[in-house]
Formats: sequence, structure tokens, C-alpha cells
Amino acid sequence: VVLTPTRELALQVSEAIESFAQHLPGVGVVAVYGGAPYLPQQRALARGAQVVVGTPGRVLDHLERRTLVLDELRFLVLDEADEMLRMGFAEDVDRVLSSAPERRQMALFSATMPPAIRRVAEQHLVDPAQVTVSRQSSTVTTVRQTYAVVPFRHKTGALARVLAVSDADASIVFVRTREAAEQVGSALVERGVSAAYISGDVAQGEREKIVDRLRSGALDVLVATDVAARGLDVDRIGLVVNFDVPREPEAYVHRIGRTGRAGRAGEALTFVTPAEQGKLRQIERTTRVQLEQIQIPTPAQVSAHRVTSLLARADERAALGRLEAYQEAIAAHVAERPGTDLVQLLAVVAALAVGDEGPAPRPELGDDLDDALSRARLTDAPERHGSQHTSDGGRRRTDTRRADGSTRYRVAVGHRDGVQPNALVGALTNEGGLTGKDLGKIDIFGSFSLVDIPAGLTAEVVERLSRTRVAGRPLRIRLDSGPRDSGPRAPHGPSRPAGHVHAARH
Repeated sequence: VVLTPTRELALQVSEAIESFAQHLPGVGVVAVYGGAPYLPQQRALARGAQVVVGTPGRVLDHLERRTLVLDELRFLVLDEADEMLRMGFAEDVDRVLSSAPERRQMALFSATMPPAIRRVAEQHLVDPAQVTVSRQSSTVTTVRQTYAVVPFRHKTGALARVLAVSDADASIVFVRTREAAEQVGSALVERGVSAAYISGDVAQGEREKIVDRLRSGALDVLVATDVAARGLDVDRIGLVVNFDVPREPEAYVHRIGRTGRAGRAGEALTFVTPAEQGKLRQIERTTRVQLEQIQIPTPAQVSAHRVTSLLARADERAALGRLEAYQEAIAAHVAERPGTDLVQLLAVVAALAVGDEGPAPRPELGDDLDDALSRARLTDAPERHGSQHTSDGGRRRTDTRRADGSTRYRVAVGHRDGVQPNALVGALTNEGGLTGKDLGKIDIFGSFSLVDIPAGLTAEVVERLSRTRVAGRPLRIRLDSGPRDSGPRAPHGPSRPAGHVHAARH
């Protein structure tokens, strides 16, 4: 008996075993899983099976119905054990294992070994030997590994831009959940991308059709969950995008292994929200590779790439001829408009050809966010704030309310924590529901930062932001109370310059 977390994996495993045993007479394989009628599975089991592959819940159902009896069980396998426990199958798995005879061999496969998995092993395995796959060459050298810091609400727009400038033959986009697979896949289709998605909600037959389309070149982008993509082998994958950071570093290795195969070059890009950069460091430690940070293409770069690709095809089309009708129409257009700038006309035609209909009412990725980051510049300043020197050498406190009507807030992360401007701005915009234009001056000191926010923050937003982590530390945002603020301060002693970021408002 092989237990798997999903029906997709159950079918893949059963198909693989059938393939391995095709020349062995008398080896019957039956897959049992939820979402399918009981009767065909009962009949298959009644005919006799040497191997049963299934999900915990359905295997347990057949045990309770006595349509599956484990008296003669010799081998029991838990595949993707950590995924099964994460999906809430712990109780079902325990009941299945308890129903198995004591004299059987058991194998447990897991990408990670959290305490819950160790407890299962200690309870149900007898004197087990642990085998760990070496991480020495866990990622292939032909894959360029990169990341981009992208606030959650801008991910879909960022993905569309990345795909628009990619020269990859085909791409896979990995997400964590079934819901995300459907949402991201549908959003890409709405933007004109040749995309489809697979997840636990997609029937096996439909999944196979989608993968065949990807393999044949009829489909360019596949959005998939980790489990749904198990066993996927398509040579033309040139780009893997981790839309969501994998839960475990080992899953990252599995994901990016879909590209760079057979010596081909490939690229793996991971979207990281400002609060997830700690997970990025875990991935780097696991893979022993330092990921390269890149910037999301701007709308101008996307347009330039599309036009360049269009012009590259222009020479090929010109060689085919049969352009007279177009030439006549353009000649008439120019004749009716004396002084027409031909370069301008071609630029308009190119813009229309690539689907650029002019500036959008609202920026998709958040040009407001890009604008806030572009205003940031690194300077040096002593670590003091909220006060000014008077003419007699005394100090007077600066009010929380700024001259421009904004409110000054203090956050408990600074330069010494390794905080970057994009991480701080991203956290405030992503978790606080703000835009880049909402943010005024930002000063990042050694142990804290100060942010001017024109509209102020509600108590609910302040509470949510306080729990948000940047550079591994909670923001703990609150109103700044000037030099006597009892929050995080620089160490006592001689004043030392500390780098700070100043985002001036224009």
C-alpha cells in the first residue's frame, strides 16, 4: 500500500508502478482516491491487487467497508509524508497505519523532517534507517537563479511583465494553493498570455491534455501547485517562476529542477514579499547558491521588448511579399495628412500591434510604488531625530504632526538590521494598504526608522503593521514622540554616523 496526499500523485505513482511491472505477470495495481465513485474501485479491488495506491481518506473508507483488507500486507509506503500532515491527514494516516499488521516493512518519504514527521516515524517504524539525499549538487549549474522583491498585491502584474520580456520557450509558474493556481492562471489568460493551470481541482484527464499542449508547444505558460506538478517532465521549460516562496527550501530545489535539463540553460525567478526575505536566506543556505536580485521590468522595457521582437519579425514578413494592399492604404493615409512624421506613424502602428493602447488609468504594478523607491537615496546622518537645536544651544521637540499635514511614525527596524528601502516601502504598501504616494519622507537610522504618512494610520492598520516582519524583525510601528521616545534607541556613548535613507517628497 502506498499512501499519497493527492489523487494526482496517487495516479502518477500507480501509472509508474504499472510501467515498471509491465513485464511481470500477475502484478495488479489499483488507485483509490476521493472525488471518484466507490463502485469501480471496489470492483478493481475485488479482482485482486498486489499494489494499492491511494489517498489516506479513501484508503480508510475502503478499510471500514472491508473492501480493502490488509491481513496480507507486506510493504507500506508513505509518500510526501510532510505534505499529507500539512494537508490535515494526520489522523487518517495514523488510523491506516494502526490497521496494518505489525510484521510489514514500512518506508516514509518526506522532503522535510519536522517534529510531526519524526513522531510518526518513532511511533510506527521499527529501528528505521534514515537516508538523506545529498545537497552537494542540489541545483544544476545551468540554471540562473534570481529573485525580485514584490509586494503581494503587485505579483500578478509583475508576473505578466516578466513573461512579456522572457525569451523562454515555455514557463512554469509555481503557486502554493489551488485557489492561487486558478486565480493566477485566469488572470494571465485575461491578459492575452497562452496559459493554463493545473491543481487538485483539475481532473486527471484534463491535466494530461494541458501537459500535452505544453509539451507540443500549443501552450506557453503553465501555472501549477507543487503536488500537481509532480512527475512533470517537459524539455522546453526555460523559465520557472516561484510566484509564492516555497514552504520548504527543499521544495525550491524540486521546482527549479523543471528547467535547465539536458545541459540547456534555464532561469528560476522567485517573487519575495518584503516580509519573506528570511525564507530567501534559508533557500540560499540549503542550495549553497546566492540568488541574484533583479528588478521587475518597467512598462517602457516591456514595450521596447515587444517592439524589438516585432521588428525582428518584420524582415521575415517583408521577404514573403504580398504587401501591396497595405502599402496603398498607408500611402493614402500619408497623402491625406501632409507633413506626417513617418517615424511617429510607425511608432503608433507598433504600439497598436503589441497591444499598447496608451497609458492606463491606474498603474498595474504600482508605478506609485516604483516612484517611492526611486526617490530613495542613501546618505549619512547621526542617529538622532525628532529634535532641532535652538539658538541658545537648547533642544526643542518636533511635533508628530509635520508641517505638510503628514504624521510621523516610528518603526523598530533600521540600518543595522539590514533593512532595505524597498523592503520597508513594500511592507507599508502591501500590509498597510497604502500606495507609494501615501508615503512621505523616510529616514532609516541605525536601530529604527521614521516614516511620514500624510493620511495617518487607523488603529487596525497600526496593529497589523506592528506584527509585520521586515529583515526578520517586527515593525512595531507607532507614533513618534520625538527625542524622549522610549522605544529602540542608539547605544549610549559617542555619536556615530549611521546610514539612513531619505525619500524626499516632490
